[in-house]
Amino acid sequence: MENYDMKTFLEGRKKAQEYFCNVFSKNMPNRSKSVTKEKLLSALLQIKSSINNPSGVYILDATGLQVTPTYTKHKQIDDSGKDRSEKAYFYRAIRAGKCDITDPYPSSTGLCVTVSQPIYVNDELKYVACLDVPFEEVLRIAKLNTMEQFAQYFFKISYALFAISLMAVALLLFIKGTQSFFLNDITPQHFDIKYVFEATILITLALAIFDLSKTLIEEEMLGKNRDNHISGPHKTMVKFLGSIIIALSIEALMLVFKFAITDPNNIIYAMYIVGGVAMLLVGLAIYIKFTKLKIDE
Repeated sequence: MENYDMKTFLEGRKKAQEYFCNVFSKNMPNRSKSVTKEKLLSALLQIKSSINNPSGVYILDATGLQVTPTYTKHKQIDDSGKDRSEKAYFYRAIRAGKCDITDPYPSSTGLCVTVSQPIYVNDELKYVACLDVPFEEVLRIAKLNTMEQFAQYFFKISYALFAISLMAVALLLFIKGTQSFFLNDITPQHFDIKYVFEATILITLALAIFDLSKTLIEEEMLGKNRDNHISGPHKTMVKFLGSIIIALSIEALMLVFKFAITDPNNIIYAMYIVGGVAMLLVGLAIYIKFTKLKIDE
């Protein structure tokens, strides 16, 4: 497999997955009491006839055992009873709980990609429907047209510019926060709580912005965590909001001390910030709750 072919596949993988999974969703019975192996096989054979040059179709049970022969383009191979539980097209589809597409791998017919769809009956996993497609056919579908390539490069460059700008802002905040220790003589002998809080807020914000720019570089430029799994963006959002909440909490605490000493009548403004922090915490807790449920599915 040439590097160019693999690069084309990786760039257009989402497009190929959407195409094959859309074919599955339109033709495959799922999440119905009336789903049977016979109906499933009939739908698979219909899908096979609509795909150019399919390598084969077959059905696995919930444990990964193949329960039907492999139906290729011109013949039928009796692979019933073979254990496929360690194959990526089985465990990845089970883990995702939805249609999935594998990386290219060598098979008896050459390089192949398998599309797999878990089939549920009354929300209980019963089967996994599999479609083997030659790598060349997947490349044909995955290949981006000129407009798609232009949009891809445009957004990648745009994200790079935003990420670099955010990195610069984070660096300036960090330098300013670090300078506070020297310009304001923050030492054990001259410990002014106001300057300590200000330095802490600046450095905390620098960390939050740096983490956001790092995520933009990793996900949008380098292509990491693009497997449609929510855990990567979930962790980034929690860390970013956590940093903002910490910075606001420090600011609110500083204002409470300041107004308590200088102007108690204005302490209500500090309490507004405390209320905002409390709302952010509640929102973050709800976000973590629902995204955790999504990850565990």
